[in-house]
Order: sequence, then structure tokens, then C-alpha cells
Amino acid sequence: MAKVIMVQGTMSNAGKSLLTAGLCRIFKQDGYRTAPFKSQNMALNSFVTAQGLEMGRAQVMQAEAAGIEPKVCMNPILLKPTSHTGSQVIVNGKVLGNMSARDYFAYKKQLIPSILDAFQQVEEIADIIVIEGAGSPAEINLRQNDIVNMGLAELVDAPVLLVGDIDRGGVFAQLLGTLMLLEPQEKDRVKGLVINKFRGDPSLLDSGIEMLEERGGVPVAGVIPYMELSLEDEDSLTDRFAKQEEGLIDIAVIRYPGISNFTDYNVFEQIPEVSVRYVVSARELHHPDLIFLPGSKNTIEDLKWMRRNGLETAVRRLAGEIPVFGVCGGYQMLGEKISDPDGVETGGSLKGMGMLPVVTTLCPDKERSQREGAINPLEGVLHALSGCPYQGYEIHMGRTERIHGGGISEENPIPAVVSDGKTIYGSYLHGLFDRRDTALALVETLADKKGVRLSETALEDFRIFKEKQYDKLADTVRSSLDMERIYGILGETHWK
Repeated sequence: MAKVIMVQGTMSNAGKSLLTAGLCRIFKQDGYRTAPFKSQNMALNSFVTAQGLEMGRAQVMQAEAAGIEPKVCMNPILLKPTSHTGSQVIVNGKVLGNMSARDYFAYKKQLIPSILDAFQQVEEIADIIVIEGAGSPAEINLRQNDIVNMGLAELVDAPVLLVGDIDRGGVFAQLLGTLMLLEPQEKDRVKGLVINKFRGDPSLLDSGIEMLEERGGVPVAGVIPYMELSLEDEDSLTDRFAKQEEGLIDIAVIRYPGISNFTDYNVFEQIPEVSVRYVVSARELHHPDLIFLPGSKNTIEDLKWMRRNGLETAVRRLAGEIPVFGVCGGYQMLGEKISDPDGVETGGSLKGMGMLPVVTTLCPDKERSQREGAINPLEGVLHALSGCPYQGYEIHMGRTERIHGGGISEENPIPAVVSDGKTIYGSYLHGLFDRRDTALALVETLADKKGVRLSETALEDFRIFKEKQYDKLADTVRSSLDMERIYGILGETHWK
């Protein structure tokens, strides 16, 4: 059986995902077959596996850190919020249906067999499994029927590291208060405390750590500094949505309420002269060099939102001057019409932005597939993307057809990128720009159009770049944690 260790947090965004990834990388470096696991994830950033199954991107990131192929068994339950009180429930990579929060709370214990089956599949491929919890184990109103924190730890007999975020303040109260709210058998599972995101001289924490260990009865396993990394984070709490200064090349991404898979644009953050700004109003849009309409979990409602707050008008006004690129839900918005006859989202139909000659019908069957190839020949301002390589995936519940081009078939498919031949572009492909040549072609086209020159920056392939980030993460975590204690918690008395 695989060794297990679980990372839980005092709150959301305490750093569980990155610490899990860091441990996955360390164990991989030390010669162990390692895999991540999270029984239940809530996120709008998702991924499609080679088997055509959907899972959260956080576990994809952790699998990459472990050097293994992402598999849906690493995240058997994915909740994709559709409103403030409901989510689409995805089990083992396939849509189970939409549920209200109350209905799911009553139902979720029925998913324990699926969770345990998925965990056993992970055990077959790993020597060490690093499990990530969700939120906090001290959510006492959710303790009943818990399947993701201490409830899961009990099911798989996992020791726990408890992580607190000192950057937000009150880390000693976070850690000690969490321990106090745990049941005695739950507290016994906590084998180490971790203070995360510290800025400054860690020796200043010595007296506090001494008191924390005395009152909490659990040793502190390390103090991890605040890290400047370019890796995927929890979508709802990302720092990427903070206001950014406009760069030499300015890319604006419309941040509607249901924004999903905004990881598509992380690649451009590598280029010093490029800014990626997430905007929520016409006033914030200004005059960027490119506008992205990203994916959406609720396409019709998000288009209505753009219509109400003036962003649709602002985008249309700029469209003749700069390129507008819609991805997935954003691509659907650019068409003539979106229909929802089966009530996949909110039902009914809505006139689109009318900027691409396509119509979309939302349907219950979700498209989930990986795709690889070269971008079809394009006309217009982004013609330089023609022939650029891509390796991405589709994940959507809409069927899009040309207005004048006939139905979709193997002989008559919609191309990877659809264009009006001038400035408007749309695609269902996530990860379209992750390849170096494709990202560079886009940015250099924008620079040429603007009449500016970029510095000689070597934009790496995004996959190579992320590998270096995982190594940087692992180096920092290894130097900050008492790794002998961590291996002792695992039951390993020596290093390979």
C-alpha cells in the first residue's frame, strides 16, 4: 500500500495546493513514485484527460509536479458553481447533474464508494500519495458527512499537516483555533503545523512558535516564505484578478462572473513587456492591444452581464481597431445566437454579439476531448497564427455551427480557429497559446501592429517554464520544512 500524507489548511487560500505540489515534486526528486489526490474540488478551471474525462486543474498542476500523467482518479469529484447556491456535479470525470448546495450536502455521502475506488486506483501507481483537503477542517457546520478533510483522513488513515497563512495575519490564532475545534481523534491525526507565506526574518517567530507548540501540543514542521511563482492557483481566490499596470503590449481579459479556464492566458505573464489585465467594466477596459473573451460556466448570463454594464458596447467599439478573441464560452458569445432549449444553463435563447457567422445550441452532452495540430490558415490581423502548433483540449456543452457553411461533420468540421477575416477570432481550444511559437506569434503580431519592438526575451515553451517553477517550489519547500520529520510522519526512516 502507498504511504499517505494529507495537507489541510486553516482556511481557503492558506497554500494547500502549492504545498501539495511542492511535496509531490520533492518526493519525485527523492526517487518515489508520487501522486496527488483530492476527493472533492470546487473550481471553474478544469482540464480534460487523455481519456476524455474532466478534472480540476489544481490536481493537474500537482500531477505535473509529480512528473506523471493527470488521471481523473486524482480528483473524483469536481463541483463547478453555476450560481451562489448551486453547482454542476462531476463524478469520475462525467457530469452527474446540477444540485443545490443543500441537496448536494445531503447526497454527498453516497459518493464515498466512488472516492475510495478512485483512491485505490491512485494507490496502484504511487509509492506516496499527497492528499489535499479543502477549506478548513474546523468548519463545524460541515463536519457531518465530511468527505474531503478529516472525514477523508479517517477513511484512508492519513496523517495531517495543518497549514496557516501568516500573510493575512493571525496565524497563531488560525492554527490554535483550528486545533481547538477538532474532535480529539481528529486532532490526533495532526502531526505537524506549517506557517506559510512568511515575509521577513523567521527567527522573529520563535517565541510564538514555542507557545503554539506548548498550547497546541503539535510540533511546527516549518515556516515557508512567501514565494513569487507563476503557477496555477485556486481560481476563486487568485491574485491574478488584482489591478495590473498596462504594459508595452496590453492584453485585456473580460472577467465576467462565471469566468472559467483563465489559465489560458497565464503564458503571456512570462513576457515582461506584456500585461494581462482582468477587467470588469467599460471604464477599466481602456484601449488594449487585444481583448480576450474567456470561457464561461454560464454563457448566456455572462453575456447579459456584459450587455448591462456596457462592456459589450465597449468591445464592439474597439473591434474594428484591435483583435477580439473569444475562447469557448467567449467564442459562443461572439456568434449570432445562443440557444438553450434543454435548460442546460438558464433556458431560452439570446442574441449574440453578431461578430462571427456562427450559432450555438447548448446541449446536455458535454464535449470533452484533447486536440493537437496546427492552426488553420487565417486572414486578418492575426494571420501570423496560421500553421502555429497547438496542443489543447475542448470542454463545453454547446454545439456551434456555421450560418452559411452547412452542418458539422468529419468532412466539414469547424476549424481550430474561426475568423471574420479581419479582427474577430474564436476557438473552443483551451491551451491554444501554451506552445512557445504560438504565443510568440501572437505577441509579435501585436507589437508590429503597434509599431513597437520587444526586447530579446526568450519566451520558453510554457511546459518547460512550468517545470522550472516546480523545481523552484520544491527547493523552497525542502529548505523550509523539517523533511526528516515529514518522512517520519510518512513512516519512512531513511531517504532513498
